[in-house]
Amino acid sequence: MINFVAIYIYIRNMAIKCIGILTSGGDAPGMNAAIRAVTRTAIYNGLEVKGIYRGYRGLLTDEIIPFQTNNVSNIIQQGGTILKTARCQEFREPEGREQAYKVIQKEEIDALVVIGGDGSLSGARVFAQEYNFPIVGLPGTIDNDLYGTDTTIGYDTALNTIVEAIDKIRDTASSHERLFFIEVMGRDAGFLALNGAIAVGAEAAIIPEIWTEVDQLEELIKNGFRKTKNSSIVLVAESEITGGAIGMAERVKKEYPQYDVRVTILGHIQRGGSPTATDRILASRMGEAAITALMEDQRNVMIGIQNDNIVYVPFSKAIKKDKPINRDLLNTLRILSI
Repeated sequence: MINFVAIYIYIRNMAIKCIGILTSGGDAPGMNAAIRAVTRTAIYNGLEVKGIYRGYRGLLTDEIIPFQTNNVSNIIQQGGTILKTARCQEFREPEGREQAYKVIQKEEIDALVVIGGDGSLSGARVFAQEYNFPIVGLPGTIDNDLYGTDTTIGYDTALNTIVEAIDKIRDTASSHERLFFIEVMGRDAGFLALNGAIAVGAEAAIIPEIWTEVDQLEELIKNGFRKTKNSSIVLVAESEITGGAIGMAERVKKEYPQYDVRVTILGHIQRGGSPTATDRILASRMGEAAITALMEDQRNVMIGIQNDNIVYVPFSKAIKKDKPINRDLLNTLRILSI
């Protein structure tokens, strides 16, 4: 019996001869490992690869070069992205996406692999729908806020960077008996703040996910966080909702002036540095899976990992659905901070 489905997929795969790869949005440690994995897996399967520089902007300006194996040699340990990244307001408009498609046609690119966060994958989703174009996304963001994957490329490295920095801040906090509010990235997601707080033995994590449920600062003060300790560390997720570390410190100075308060904003240090082994392995697995997905005629999906298994997550779910925080970790932090 003729397997028409298999024949269709085979014909479809034959049509994909050249893969374009780009990184977009904020850089994340492990992006280079993902670029390496996508490039080498594609070449292994007989496909051409073209590197697109500066994200979606490079699609509009045709900053595209052929990639060979040597283009991705000795990059797995590097932070940042060799393809660079840039914001591109023009790609948000139909005219910009039309120009990008013309460049894709000119370069004879048959499918895209996009590495980035929710904004990058949102752009990929719109473009794929408008032009019926095959795109597979990889979750490259330290925020860990994409739905459908247990973790994202760069998150583990950022978390370890936070731990290393706060371990040093703890020395000063203890010496001067101060309350330190330390702001970590995550935009409107508290994964770095919550897990970082547990890892460094902090007294609390102030995160946007539970902001409307409880006054986290008042709860911290009322629980008597200074009864048995000569220093206190509180992690605050950067967010307009929480007001960030500066907002928390100003409130303490006004409402609880008896405390000696200091603020540290870790900022972009969290994005940099050589990726951990965990991020290198994750990026390598996801990069290989992206090419496999395209060869299986998958499109409009993000590569995710659930229970250590590779999964395909539709862009619509990965972008639109909020990733829930593990509330058991909140209780763990409360218990261990006494």
